Amino acid sequence: MPPKRQGPLQTVQRETDDIKRQVDSLIKDARLSDGSGRTEAYQSRCIHLQNLVEETTRKLKKLTKADEPAPVGNYDQRKMEEESRLRGIEEKLLVLVLELSPPQKREGGLSRSSQAQEDEDSEEEESEEQSEEESEEDDEEDVVTKTMEQIPESGTATYMVISAFKGEQEGDLTIQMGEVLTILSKNEDGWWLAQDSKGNKGQVPKTYMKRYSDQDEEDDEEASEDEELESKRKQSSNWDSVRRAITEIDATDVLSAMGAIPAGFRSSTLSKLLDEGITYRGSHYIQPELSQSKLSFKDLFRDPDTGKVRQRTARTSLTLTLWSCKSIPTPGVGVQVLSRHIRLCAFDGTQVLSNIHTIRATCNANNVKTWSFSPRMTGNLPSLLDGDCFLRCNSDAPELGILFELGVTYIRNSTGERGDLSCGWAFLKLFDANGAPVPHRTYELLVHGGTPYEKDIEVDPSLTRGATGTGMFQQMMLSRKLPKLFLKLKSPNVRTRSQLSALPDTLVGSLSSIHLLVLYRQLLADILLMDRATMQNADLICSPLLATFPEIMDQSDLLDALRKYWLEAESNMKRSEKRDLPLLKRKFVRVYMDNMYPLLYSADLPPPRWADEMVENQRARVIFNSSLEPFHTHTPDSPPRHQAFDISQLTYDLLCMAQ
Repeated sequence: MPPKRQGPLQTVQRETDDIKRQVDSLIKDARLSDGSGRTEAYQSRCIHLQNLVEETTRKLKKLTKADEPAPVGNYDQRKMEEESRLRGIEEKLLVLVLELSPPQKREGGLSRSSQAQEDEDSEEEESEEQSEEESEEDDEEDVVTKTMEQIPESGTATYMVISAFKGEQEGDLTIQMGEVLTILSKNEDGWWLAQDSKGNKGQVPKTYMKRYSDQDEEDDEEASEDEELESKRKQSSNWDSVRRAITEIDATDVLSAMGAIPAGFRSSTLSKLLDEGITYRGSHYIQPELSQSKLSFKDLFRDPDTGKVRQRTARTSLTLTLWSCKSIPTPGVGVQVLSRHIRLCAFDGTQVLSNIHTIRATCNANNVKTWSFSPRMTGNLPSLLDGDCFLRCNSDAPELGILFELGVTYIRNSTGERGDLSCGWAFLKLFDANGAPVPHRTYELLVHGGTPYEKDIEVDPSLTRGATGTGMFQQMMLSRKLPKLFLKLKSPNVRTRSQLSALPDTLVGSLSSIHLLVLYRQLLADILLMDRATMQNADLICSPLLATFPEIMDQSDLLDALRKYWLEAESNMKRSEKRDLPLLKRKFVRVYMDNMYPLLYSADLPPPRWADEMVENQRARVIFNSSLEPFHTHTPDSPPRHQAFDISQLTYDLLCMAQ
């Protein structure tokens, strides 16, 4: 039997175990030694082990769940535990370094190396201050300087909550019993700056926590080492800790401190998930899901009588229409908005259960606080602007609902830095307390500030700061000022319901492109369930359409072009031809190969970039020119330009593409 393949996380765990054994052995040898002639050797071993810890930490932070060859239960918790272990090892090494250092270098203030480093840092700061000329950059420097002065003694200790605490003031962090927190800084007044597993930061009382470690018998030893480390850090330079804390300041914190954005804005949570890879993209969820045996599919079956994909029912299968958003605060001076949009997905209160679908909003220049969707225009409405969506989800979570994140993509005028901000979020629960679906009607959802994991955060606290009245009229006036999202849940008609039943059990997308997704699933069923010799065959399948359609699905402008070409082809077909499924599939493959396949790998088509108007215009010109002059009509004197050939453009890899 071949040995079981180790995953990246398991490899890091083994490396951490090996480092811990070396550190424990070094500490034991150093404390038993008389110190004659061995100090330099122990210091060199400390430096070597510190480098190993830093390298392993960097490797651990780069790991994602998608890197694992097999599913790993509680992946995020295990990864967090490894980070905690590495931080504990790093603290032990710091204590040992301080013990091995000569006492005269630690007394009387800073050491020579610390002073030299501080001098170099001060020279760098002076050169940076001289190069800064714009007023906005000066403001940013003031914010960072104030932050430096306010940062107390930093630490990377991990503590466990022994009693629940509910935040009473702004800046407090609400914690629950048994929760593991990372302490970012410790103040002498007993209030420590902590961060929980969801990334929320705030002040918590130290009496509500105790030291957390993997082995209970090491608690007292590590606590004493932590106290000794803190006392020695007060004697040595704290410059490295300050610089590290400053570099970890999020751009959103800087903008909020400058007053450029409201207090309820955060870095976009769903945008970060999209940047991780294809895990939360539609191209991943459109693929068939393998069964536990890896020899069949869980959600892709073919009806032998009709030749169509067998329809499957899901717990949630509905359509919805986004209407508008009102009273959405805008960023202030110094921040230019490139895009306003809403990202939506299936959500159960703790994790994202589907792909993330994005819809771009439009607004009037005279009223930028009101967003609208599905604008009127001549021709086909682009799917990126289409507010009509569908959602399928087969999760049995009792808190299943739809998460809406209102966001903007911005660029800072002073530095040219781009980023994604969350302007708030709204959640629509799809089932009531008895498990019955909520009625399909129009909903008016209140937009909350912060992230979906934060509660009772206002988007803009200034809106309710002066509201003191409790009367009905005062409440009505206050309600009109609060940001809201308006949408309508609808039951799909018979044709749409039939199309939705042919799609995967979990998928969110634009209603205008649903017929294209159904045709792709039909071709998947034919090739994977009929054309393969056996179900155990996992060889590469020569099918350019199956291999490249997921890329087009993630590029809305190319998906709109395919929808346009297919609409033209359908308009030239007879009614009887539209009912002939084999003929319909052959026509679809031909339209795709004649128009979309060459366009996808055209050297003239720049790679997509979100909210970049110049790139979007260049891509629109290439796509529009190809519609006027198809690729197959090029002459030998003016051949089209294509990217370098790659085997992945022709072959469909079942094991890599399937979920």
